Amino acid sequence: MGRVMEYEAVIGLETHVQLKTKSKMWCGCPNLFGEPPNTNVCPVCLGMPGVLPVANEEALKLTVLTGYLLGCEIPSSAKFDRKNYFYPDASKNYQITQFDKPSTRAGRLEFEFEGRLAQVRITRAHLEEDVGKNIHYDRFSGVDFNRAGVPLMEIVSEPDITSADMAVAYLNALKDVLTYGGVSDCDMEKGMVRCDVNVSVRPKGQLELGAKIEIKNMNTFSGVRRALDYEIPRQIEVLKRGGKLSQETRRWDDDSGITENMRSKEDAHDYRYFPDPDLMPFEPTEAWLAEVRSRVVELPLARKRRFIEQYQLPAADAETFVNDRSLGDYYEGIARQAPNPKAIANWVINNLRAKITESSTALADLKFKPEALVDLVALVDSGKISSKIAQEVFADMFASGDGPSKIVEAKGLLQVSDTSALETFCDEAIAANPRSVQDFKAGKGAALNFLKGQVMKLSKGKANPSVVGEILERKMST
Repeated sequence: MGRVMEYEAVIGLETHVQLKTKSKMWCGCPNLFGEPPNTNVCPVCLGMPGVLPVANEEALKLTVLTGYLLGCEIPSSAKFDRKNYFYPDASKNYQITQFDKPSTRAGRLEFEFEGRLAQVRITRAHLEEDVGKNIHYDRFSGVDFNRAGVPLMEIVSEPDITSADMAVAYLNALKDVLTYGGVSDCDMEKGMVRCDVNVSVRPKGQLELGAKIEIKNMNTFSGVRRALDYEIPRQIEVLKRGGKLSQETRRWDDDSGITENMRSKEDAHDYRYFPDPDLMPFEPTEAWLAEVRSRVVELPLARKRRFIEQYQLPAADAETFVNDRSLGDYYEGIARQAPNPKAIANWVINNLRAKITESSTALADLKFKPEALVDLVALVDSGKISSKIAQEVFADMFASGDGPSKIVEAKGLLQVSDTSALETFCDEAIAANPRSVQDFKAGKGAALNFLKGQVMKLSKGKANPSVVGEILERKMST
């Protein structure tokens, strides 16, 4: 029997991201979502004859900032081109974009995937404009041009992705980088992130790429996963049957869960690219680039690694602070001055986060000062209050804003470590529970914990549990 041919997928992604600007790319119309159709428009974004575009400088800065965040080269000169095509949602019948001289090129994105560090090379991140939105009704269709001319950045990856899961991991990591950098809000529900997928399959071990199939019309990351989960087996099945795949563009039908042919092979010359005659080449000065570099932030993966190393946090805690950036900033403000940053993390994640969610309180509106958490941990670590009492103190801190020491003193919550007082409690617990004493002497460790619990009840939670344990063991061993 012959060996069964095994195939592998090769995937590249083209991610389109709306930039976080106040106005559109070539005019002063507001960059807003949710306005009544065709109200945020003007002759420029509607493509009226004789109008002249003026580039949005902030969009240029955000594109170059993305380049820095992704480790890209920033060429000394970039230019804008006209990409000609005819669709109802493109009012000018062309799109202003960057073709052979983009604002950035040759970068990379590192992210965690399946317990390892994965890397996908970035071909380019270039600047263009969004188009309008087709709206289909029962008996007619309309076009809303509010979105036309919104600054749109296209981030093109190299074909370094090998599975649907890896594609989604890449997209999530890219989204995190862009939101951290303030480049885009990346709100999927508002259409701020969209993706086209280039996918081919080839026999495992073969270097030559298979026929590239582009899949369009994916507005969610789950849609990307589902489209690839359908398309990769479809292509493999064609090859296994002895068929041949040709370069084509397909659309993803999210309702039926299949891809469908849209058009056959498409090349750059089909769009008749040429330099936009109304826009000068963009040649950033060193001072301009320095200003953009000053906006570079620590990336999510680097932040996670630093939190693990600097504050000795487990990966799950560091991940929590990366995913909730404001909570992470709040934690770090305290952790820098804390002798026990891990304990601070426990209080912030397990207690504070629950309280602010439950009460709909913003971190900026907390009544107690951040250093109060340092004092609370110190009280527990020094043995002055128990962990159980600390929960009560924290609840009071949250409600009143008073410091933990003040609360402990006012309520008389200091932990009892005086051995004479604890001896009395231990004698009472031993006398009241002779069966547990026998169990302890028979080697049952759970009996000691039970008796410690009885002492804690007698002391109303104030007894120092470690001292109690020592006294109980000594008394029952004689």
